[in-house]
Amino acid sequence: MKSFVIGGAGFIGSHLVDRLVARGPVTVYDNLSVGRRAFLGEHLDTGRAHLVEADALDLDRLTQAIAGHDVVFHLAANPEARWGLSNPRLDLEQGTIATWNVLEAMRRAGVPRLVFSSSGTVYGDTARVAAEGDLGELPISLYGASKLAGEALISAFVECFGLKAHVFRFGNVVGPRGTHGAALDFLKKLRDAKTTLEVLGDGRQAKPYLHVHDCADGILFGLDHAPPGDRLPTFNLAPPDVTSVARIAALCIAASPYPDAVIRYTGGDRGWPGDVPRSRMAPGKLAALGFQVRYTSDEAVRLAIEALAAEVFPPAAVAARA
Repeated sequence: MKSFVIGGAGFIGSHLVDRLVARGPVTVYDNLSVGRRAFLGEHLDTGRAHLVEADALDLDRLTQAIAGHDVVFHLAANPEARWGLSNPRLDLEQGTIATWNVLEAMRRAGVPRLVFSSSGTVYGDTARVAAEGDLGELPISLYGASKLAGEALISAFVECFGLKAHVFRFGNVVGPRGTHGAALDFLKKLRDAKTTLEVLGDGRQAKPYLHVHDCADGILFGLDHAPPGDRLPTFNLAPPDVTSVARIAALCIAASPYPDAVIRYTGGDRGWPGDVPRSRMAPGKLAALGFQVRYTSDEAVRLAIEALAAEVFPPAAVAARA
């Protein structure tokens, strides 16, 4: 299988590449705005993966590079939902337009199969446990809107041009090589402030956190086991439980060299405009095919914080605490 991974040098993408190289040659297409060449490590050195440093907004370059592959994994997007507040065009370009470019490049080059990384944000601000068919609420963030628009474009290309696509709606993905998210943000704040940790909202926000290893494994499981007659299988990929922001903050303090740091909440029921304060996702569709995540939400967060703390804090600071 010849795989083409857009955003493959990023957080989730690089973990997926770790697994795809066992299945055949891999081309990583990444502008390295967030991703890192180092994440691909030995795969580039051994020739099992090849890096094309280019942007998904460059349709001609994308079309040229994508030709000859069997499946495209589209993971590139704005990595931090809050960034859309300061740049409202960001998710339009990095989400919606980039996804159209991927689909059009596939159509032009005759590549038949797409795997798309969507998000639980497509379900909007809802208190219910959302299953794949529960799209009664619209997204409330620009990021979520771009993901839902991407899904709609994919559906149209599947129907109009005969593509086959797999859509995976992720929970909040955490783990080693993380480049964004609450845990990394908290650890960096502790590194800089040392005595206090500012947390946006009231700490009661709670979401399902998915370990990146479970994410990569779930993508490939869904790709391998989706019903063959389904041209657009869509799966939630998340644990059934949730973790609160207050819990994440406490774990970050415990993992830092500053165990006496005080948490200061900014107040309000959500961290920023467009933030969904509490969400849950039903993983039953993938489970019915035989896939179960290895880690609960709390376990995923704890493991991620341990890995990220080792990256954020210098060894001397950790040794001094001990």
